[in-house]
Amino acid sequence: MTSHLTHVAAPEGVAPSPQYSHVVWGTGRFVAISGQIALDAAGAVVGAGDPAAQARQVFANLERCLAAAGADFGDVVKLTYFLTDVAHLPALRDARDAAFAGLPLPASSAVQVDALTRPELLMEVEAFALVPEQRPQDGQPELRLIR
Repeated sequence: MTSHLTHVAAPEGVAPSPQYSHVVWGTGRFVAISGQIALDAAGAVVGAGDPAAQARQVFANLERCLAAAGADFGDVVKLTYFLTDVAHLPALRDARDAAFAGLPLPASSAVQVDALTRPELLMEVEAFALVPEQRPQDGQPELRLIR
């Protein structure tokens, strides 16, 4: 029997982990992205002590994970931020705004935590996305913003 879920343990450019899959998608094109931290493809911490550098790496990793599922930031419906200090939130938002340039922002939650998996890490971000079965001819997702 074929599984209705596909797991990608380590998308290109993202350090693998034996503890989880970085990307899981299934029928209906719901995509769950595991919390991304500021690791490069080799698993080294990027920007130790620098919230802006870590935020940029986190969103670069999110972009790679979304691409592994045929998605992009325009498909993201929910982000969850875990920060060791809420003072890092402006740096995280700057990186998010750069990633979502011109797109409606997804739903989000921010949580301050005591620690992450390594003491030098300042933040982690997970994402949920809904990917259309067929892209419009221009390749852009159909987005509607209601205020």
